[in-house]
Amino acid sequence: MPFSNATRKKASHDQQDTERSQRKRRVSGENRQGLAGLKRHKQEDSDFCHSDPHHSSSQMDESVNSRKPNFSALVGSNGLTNRASSLANSKPGTAKKLVIKNFKGKPKLHDNYKEETWMKLRGAVDAIHKSTSIKYSLEELYQAVENMCSHKMAVMLYDSLKVVCEEHIKHQITQFKGNQGDELDSVLFLRKINKCWQDHCRQMIMIRSIFLFLDRTYVLQNSMVSSLWDMGLDLFRQHIISDTSVQTKTVDGLLLLIERERNGEMVDRSLLKSLLGMLSDLQIYKEAFEVRFLQETERLYAAEGQRLMQEREIAEYLHHVDKRLEEEQDRLMFYMDQSTQKPLVSCVEKQLLGEHLVNILQKGLHQLLDENRTDDLKLLYNLFSRVKAGLETLCQHWGDYIKAFGSTIVINPEKDKTMVQELLDFKDKVDNILQSCFSSNEKFINTMKESFETFINKRLNKPAELIAKYVDSKLRAGNKEATEEELERMLDKIMVLFRFIHGKDVFEAFYKKDLAKRLLVGKSASVDAEKSMLSKLKQECGGAFTSKLEGMFKDMELSRDIMVHFKQYAQHKAKGVDEHIQHQKDSISIDLTVNILTMGYWPTYIPMEVHLPPEMVRYQEIFKSFYLAKHSGRKLQWQPTLGHCVLRADFRAGKKELQVSLFQSLVLIMFNDGDDFTTEYIKQYTGIEDGELRRTLQSLACGKARVIIKTPKGKDVEDGDQFTFNNDFKHKLYRIKINQIQMKETQEENVNTTERVFQDRQYQIDAAIVRIMKTRKTLTHTLLVSELYNQLKFPVKPADLKKRIESLIDRDYMERDKENSNQYHYVA
Repeated sequence: MPFSNATRKKASHDQQDTERSQRKRRVSGENRQGLAGLKRHKQEDSDFCHSDPHHSSSQMDESVNSRKPNFSALVGSNGLTNRASSLANSKPGTAKKLVIKNFKGKPKLHDNYKEETWMKLRGAVDAIHKSTSIKYSLEELYQAVENMCSHKMAVMLYDSLKVVCEEHIKHQITQFKGNQGDELDSVLFLRKINKCWQDHCRQMIMIRSIFLFLDRTYVLQNSMVSSLWDMGLDLFRQHIISDTSVQTKTVDGLLLLIERERNGEMVDRSLLKSLLGMLSDLQIYKEAFEVRFLQETERLYAAEGQRLMQEREIAEYLHHVDKRLEEEQDRLMFYMDQSTQKPLVSCVEKQLLGEHLVNILQKGLHQLLDENRTDDLKLLYNLFSRVKAGLETLCQHWGDYIKAFGSTIVINPEKDKTMVQELLDFKDKVDNILQSCFSSNEKFINTMKESFETFINKRLNKPAELIAKYVDSKLRAGNKEATEEELERMLDKIMVLFRFIHGKDVFEAFYKKDLAKRLLVGKSASVDAEKSMLSKLKQECGGAFTSKLEGMFKDMELSRDIMVHFKQYAQHKAKGVDEHIQHQKDSISIDLTVNILTMGYWPTYIPMEVHLPPEMVRYQEIFKSFYLAKHSGRKLQWQPTLGHCVLRADFRAGKKELQVSLFQSLVLIMFNDGDDFTTEYIKQYTGIEDGELRRTLQSLACGKARVIIKTPKGKDVEDGDQFTFNNDFKHKLYRIKINQIQMKETQEENVNTTERVFQDRQYQIDAAIVRIMKTRKTLTHTLLVSELYNQLKFPVKPADLKKRIESLIDRDYMERDKENSNQYHYVA
C-alpha cells in the first residue's frame, strides 16, 4: 500500500481543509458578484461607465445597505460576521446563518477635489465649445460628475455649467451684430444663423452626455430647475434669437425665401426647415414668424386674386387656385410647423376663393355648364366646398342656370317640335353633372328638381300636351328607333318630366286621345310597353288617374271575345240569307271587326252620319241584332271616325291592297261606278263632313300614294275640283298604307281636347268648393281659396276660382253673408 492509515487520515484532513478553503473562496466570490450586480442595478443609465478603486468601498457600502433589510433577521448582537466562517463553523443538521458585515464609511475627499474636478469638467466644456479634443476620457468625466453629485455638489455644478454656457452663447452674438451682420445678404445670414444653431445643438448634446448624471438626479428632483437641454434653449433664445436685429433679419430672410419659392424660384428648403424648426424649438414660432407670415400670405394672394380674376378665364383661374393650394400643402408637409396648416390654408382659400365666389360663378359657371366641362366643374365644386358658404352660393347659381336654360326650351313656341327631346337631353346632362361633378349632393339634387318644376310650368299646359304626344310617337307601330330595353328606359325618363308637371290632367287628356287612336287603328307598337307605361302612371298618380285608361284596355279585350262569338253567329246567320245576298257577300268578302267602347272610358267623339255601302249596313244590322240580344237595354252608337279598311284594287300594273280609313274607303268605292267625280258630288254621295272630306281627298290625291288624280293640280282641295281614278298607279309594295291621316291630330281636335280639360277642371273646382263648404258650413273668402289650392291638383288662377264661387252662389249652393261680403255660408 502506498499510504499508511496515519497518512490516509492526514490526507483526509488536508482534503477537507482544501474543500473548505475552496468553498470559502467560492462564497466570497458569490458575495462580490452579488454586490457588483447590486451596484450595476442601482447605477443610473449613462453613456459612460467607470469603476474608481478609490471609491469602490463606498459604493459597495451603499450596495450592502440597500440589500441590508433582506438579511435583518440574521444580524447578531455583536455585529455581522463573514458568511464563509459561519458556514464553516456550522454543525451538520443545525440551521445555517448568513451574517454580512458593514464596510467602512465613505472615504473623505481631499480639500481641492471640487475645484480640481470642476476645472477638469470646464476644460471639457470649453473644448466642446471650441470644437477641440477633450483631454480626459468621457467615462472619466462622467464619473467625476457622478462623484460630485454624490457629495452634494450638484447645485454648484449646475450653476457653474450654466455660467460657462451663457458666456459662450453671449460671445456668439457678436458675429451677427455690427458690420459683420450688416454686410451679409439674407441667404448668407440665414446660413450663418443656422450654423450657429446647429453647432449649439450639437454642443448641448455632448455636454448633456457628460453631465447626464446631473440631468437625471438633481434636475429631476428639482422641478424649478430646467433640464440641460432646455437650459441651452433658454440661453440661445435669450441672448441670440431674442435680439431684435437678429430676429428681424432672420424672419425677413425666411419670408423672402418663401416668397421666392412662391414665385417659382428654387430655394434651399432644408435651410428653411432647419430654421423654422429652430423657432419652433425655441417656442417663438408663432409670435416671431407665423403672424408676419400669414400677413404676407394674405397680402400676396389678395393682390394675386384680384389680378388673375381680370386676366384669366375661370377654368384657368380655378386650376391656378388648385395649384396654389397644393403648393402650400407641400410647404406645410416639408418645412412648416403643423400649427400653421389651418390658418394658412384658410388664408389662401379666403383670398383666392372666398372673396370672389360670386364673380367666379357669374363669369364662368354658365360657360362651363353649357360646354359640359365636367372636369372643370368637379374642380369648381371641390374648391367651393372648402370655403364657407361656397356650396350654398354654387347651389343657388346652379338652380338659376337650370331655370334660365330650361325656360329657353319651354317658352319658345318654335321649339315645340323638339321640346320634349331637348328637355330629356338637358335632364340627362344635369344628372351626369350631379353624379360626376357634384358628388350627388342632396341639396343640389333638390335644387335641380325645384328648378325643373319652376321652368316647366312657366308655360301652362303645353309641356304636358307635348310630353303626351312624345310618348305617343314612341309607342306607335313602326317606331324602330329603340329596342324594348331602350324604350323602357325612355319611359322612365319621361316619367321624371311628368312628375314636374302641374297640369297632369292635360297630359291625361291628350294621352288618352292618342292611346285611343293607337288601340282602335291598330298602331300600337307593343301591348307590353303600353301596359308598362300605364303601370308607371298608376304608381305615380294612383288608381283614379288611370282607371279610364285601364278601362280602354279592358274594352279591347272584351271586344276580341265578342268578335269570336259574333263570327260564329254570322256564319250561322248566313245560312238563312237568300242566295243573291250570299253571292254578293262572297264576291265582296267583307270581314267586319267591331270594337265595343264604353262611353265613359274613351274620348268624346262627335257623332257623324255617313252613307255606308249596303253590304256594310247589312253587317252592322247583323252585329246589332247579335249584341242587343245578349245585352238588352244597351244602346249602340256607331263611330265611323276611327274605322279603317283594307281594299283590294286592280291597276294596270297589277293588284294591290290599300290600307285606308273608313272615309277613304267610301271615296274609293265610288270609283267602282264611275271614272271621275267633283268635290260636291263626292260630299253628297258619302255624307262626310266638309272639312273631313277635304282632308280625305287631299290624302288620296296629294300624298305620296296618289291613287286618284286631282284636276287642277295643287295641295288644297277646292270646290269644283275633279277627281279621277289613277289606273296607272304603281308602287313597289303590295299592301300600301294610306291611312296615316287618321293618326294626325287636327287643329279642331286639339282645341276640343283642351276645352274638355278646362271644362273638367270647372267641374272639379265646383265639386271641391261644395265639398269644403259642406264640411265647414261658414268660411271667409281667403280661407276658402287657400283650402282650394290645397285640394286641387292642377294650377288655377284666383280669378277663375272667384268665377266658380259666383256661379255656385247663383245656383244657390252657397250664399254671401249679409253683413260681411267676404264670408260665405253653405246652403243645405
